Amino acid sequence: MARLAKKKAAHAAKKPSGKSRGSSSSFDLRRFFASPVLWRFLIVAGLGYGIYWASPHAYLWSQGVATTTLRSLGYGIIITAIAVGGVVFLIWRGFKPFLRHWNHWLGAAAFLTAVWALLAFFYTSEGIWSEASLGGYAGQGLLHSPDIIGALRVAGFALLGFLLVTPRGTVRAFKAGGKGLFLALRGAWRMLRGRHTVPVDVRQVEEAATPEAPEPLQAGAEAQPVNQPPKAAKAEPKAEAKPAASAPAETIWRKLASKSVLTPSGWQLPAPDTLEKGSEKVVAHADNNKRAKLIEEALSSYGVEAKVVEINVGPAVTQFGVEPGWDRKFKEIKEKDGDGNVTVRHEEVSRTRVKVERIASLANDLALNLGASTLRIEAPIPGKSVVGIEVPNTVSGVVTLRSVVESSAFQKVKARSRLALALGKAAGGEAVAADLAKMPHLLIAGATGSGKTVCLNTIIASILMYNTPQDVQFLMVDPKRVELVAFNSIPHLVAPVVVESEKSVDVLHWLIGEMDRRYEIFGKVSVRNIEGFHEKQPGMAMPYLVLVVDELADLMMTASDEVERLLCRLAQLARATGIHLVVATQRPSVDVITGLIKANFPTRISFAVTSQVDSRTILDSVGAEKLLGRGDMLFMPTDAAKPRRVQGCFISDQEIEKVVFFWNSQQGLVTPIKVKDFTAANPGAEGGPEDPMLAAARRLAQEHRHISASFLQRRLGVGYARAAHLMDLLEKEKGKDDDDGEAEGTEAG
Repeated sequence: MARLAKKKAAHAAKKPSGKSRGSSSSFDLRRFFASPVLWRFLIVAGLGYGIYWASPHAYLWSQGVATTTLRSLGYGIIITAIAVGGVVFLIWRGFKPFLRHWNHWLGAAAFLTAVWALLAFFYTSEGIWSEASLGGYAGQGLLHSPDIIGALRVAGFALLGFLLVTPRGTVRAFKAGGKGLFLALRGAWRMLRGRHTVPVDVRQVEEAATPEAPEPLQAGAEAQPVNQPPKAAKAEPKAEAKPAASAPAETIWRKLASKSVLTPSGWQLPAPDTLEKGSEKVVAHADNNKRAKLIEEALSSYGVEAKVVEINVGPAVTQFGVEPGWDRKFKEIKEKDGDGNVTVRHEEVSRTRVKVERIASLANDLALNLGASTLRIEAPIPGKSVVGIEVPNTVSGVVTLRSVVESSAFQKVKARSRLALALGKAAGGEAVAADLAKMPHLLIAGATGSGKTVCLNTIIASILMYNTPQDVQFLMVDPKRVELVAFNSIPHLVAPVVVESEKSVDVLHWLIGEMDRRYEIFGKVSVRNIEGFHEKQPGMAMPYLVLVVDELADLMMTASDEVERLLCRLAQLARATGIHLVVATQRPSVDVITGLIKANFPTRISFAVTSQVDSRTILDSVGAEKLLGRGDMLFMPTDAAKPRRVQGCFISDQEIEKVVFFWNSQQGLVTPIKVKDFTAANPGAEGGPEDPMLAAARRLAQEHRHISASFLQRRLGVGYARAAHLMDLLEKEKGKDDDDGEAEGTEAG
């Protein structure tokens, strides 16, 4: 039996295969054109068509074959001879030239047809072609009619020839012609519009459109109507006039003032051209495909079946969506064939999905195979059945604030809220925007140089781009003295930027007083929040208040107990009154970001930190320690289960200067609250109610010979700022008593 099987196999090997190199199962175009059956059919069809075409003109044949041929074809007989010669040449070469350059042959046929039809436009006065044209009756048939339609036919044949011979060149020529026509029409439209436009003096526009900036709300002041026209600015002495800007700044203002948007209140909003439009770098797709293959091979080498199903290219990182495969279990089955030989086959018994933890545990191994500095695995991506592997790009791009502000995501948020924030772009390249009113407070943390201050600047700038001082006002605390002082002259500020940590407690006390005052107003008009107040009282001005703190650690070191208590009370109650907090710190430790502060700041942003402990402190999860820095952050909104990786926006110092100068150039009389006015809301301050702890401090001063601020802080359980204030009050009382004693002794003498 075995010998018979070998003979059959040898006999089958000698037979020619059905799918040899010469005869492919697929359609062979060269063999089709070279087949005799096709040419016989074409010859018969040509003869039949010739008889059909010549039958109406049978009288021509009586005048002679030569005369009839010339009258029918005209000079096209030359074209016919060229065509016949080309066909003979193709048949002789087996149609190989046609198969290699078929577009050139068809293009030449289109050109010859255009020339033949063009000959039909011309006639002779005498001779054979006096009745027919130089192209003969055949040329007249191709032309159809010697008018504009015929000209279009000739142009169509010529264009078809150009497209077939040089397709790319023709497309480029059409693009160049269309672009030139567009530029010519645009130039003509601009010239026409410029003739009907009356030239306007920019200085007159500035003087007419510059209103008097409204005074900010103070504690105990009533709300003022919004829709009143701005008052004329009073004459001021030269010493108090607005600072003269430099020549470049004046040039910038004149360029941007004509593009700004004039609001009903008289203020102008800056144009988008105020911000710079940077160029984003494009990542090569070939590199991403190569890295995707490396990821699959690396996972396969560790026994994990997975496949990259999507690639999302971001400005700083590229996210590879990996779909987990199957863990298969096989059973070995041994069988005997007819000859008694034992064969082994494997049969699949069961299969389960690869666990996500197995892929997440291979982060360091994948970073080694990809040659990446750091690698973050998001397992799984929210809303998708894939695991995200985020790999840094070889060339990192910059996300400009203008690119996010002009995106549809930001415009949707801005349409329903005044506190729209431009944050940046996600790992997939989509713009990310948020609403500060829905947060309702924001906590930012990160190491030095990770991008916190730039994030604060972009948040402030995105609000300044679309809100007037009657819509939003700011309170800024900058213990560093160099980060937020650039905004010190904008009319949106309730008071100059506070740079002393001791006075920040007074700012928080003033905010609480303002919050209580607004709640009293809401109670009088029977509304619950600031949105209801604006709907019920559309003519009353109650702007949103945003407190920006650049370094929370300095405030906590000054008076940790009092700052924590005041921040938590504002975070719990101030949302309805339109007061929102944006707090940043570079030390995300438990003594700065306490559990009570974290509970009242549900929306958080973490930039690159140094350890997993800091990441857990700010986000309650790890991952921030693997960020790249320079704006790379994890955004944790209130309605998300996991943080979202975002490349933050970048705003340069020149852009900040232009925005600040734009607002500073149109502010009139602005009377900000002085820092000393904040102390009016602080209990125990001069002009306010007496501090309840003052009596206890007096008793301690009587019981002990020497006391200090730290002593009062320990014994009374208050913050250092309040204890120091109590010490000042005790010293003033002691000095007053000494003065009274000296006065009595003088009178007695």
